Amino acid sequence: SLSGVISAVNQLCVMLKRRNAPPRLAKLAKKIRDEFGADVALLARILQNVSVLSPEFISPVAAAVEEEAGGDTMNARSVGFTLLRFLRLVSSPKHPIMLFLDDLQWADDTALDVIHTFLSDTMGSCMFFVGTYRDNEVDANHPIFDLMKKLEISHVPTSKVSLVGLDRENLNTMISDALCLYPRICNSLSDIVIKKTNGSPFFVLEFMKSLKDRGLLQYNYHQKRWVWDEDTIRAEGITDNVMHLLSYEMNGLSDEIQLLLKVMACFGTCTNESVIGYLSETVEYSGVRDGLERAVIDGFVEKNREGDFKFVHDKIREAAYNL
Repeated sequence: SLSGVISAVNQLCVMLKRRNAPPRLAKLAKKIRDEFGADVALLARILQNVSVLSPEFISPVAAAVEEEAGGDTMNARSVGFTLLRFLRLVSSPKHPIMLFLDDLQWADDTALDVIHTFLSDTMGSCMFFVGTYRDNEVDANHPIFDLMKKLEISHVPTSKVSLVGLDRENLNTMISDALCLYPRICNSLSDIVIKKTNGSPFFVLEFMKSLKDRGLLQYNYHQKRWVWDEDTIRAEGITDNVMHLLSYEMNGLSDEIQLLLKVMACFGTCTNESVIGYLSETVEYSGVRDGLERAVIDGFVEKNREGDFKFVHDKIREAAYNL
């Protein structure tokens, strides 16, 4: 699917609009006209947000590029080349572009081929690419390894960084800082946390939050410090699966918040404000607006710079989808 790549370049259009004064935007619009000529309509169909750079780039036809590209290699290549031409115009050695794509374990050949097209370009685009994936969710035949080989053949400099969970010492430092206690005092709690979470920072935060919500981690006003009982925590049998932990937490939420999370999960990691507004006017989903405000406060959802709402972590979206 090309949706992730197209979405990223669409966001770039909004950033260009926000960070450039009108005279500079006018120069950029002229460069786009000169480069694309009659093909500017194709660009507008692929990148709907290119219209924010100039009203003349508004496409009269709703884009269905992803459907057209699916299953058709030539269409996918055409989309990739069109995006590349655009990126050449808006990037330079003085103002390079950084493209970050998360969860590449879900990417297919089409999207990764387009990424290779971007990175192997020698005609003027300036890009720094960062892609992340979960190595426990891919096998040796995953397309991402083909991308790495192709980049090596194309002499594109690459670096691979493996991120592992926090080790025992760093985890204990993190917990002691959070609780404002000496590290030696937190050793017993850290032993439990690392066994349950394997040091995953996101899981650690959710696990600590769960301990507090269940009253297993409390602030003692008499002692003026956080206290816990490791034997009680062990006896409680809290799950060592972050999905189960999130599901348990979500099942205790109000109906309005659960409804909002389930609806948002169906739209992916990000939901447009206009979608929330439309749904809140219907009888069936009239409670989503109230649920949204509570979900932001509770830390499940956040508002991005574009005004859309997104899950703070893909595991939260996954748990919400399974409600």
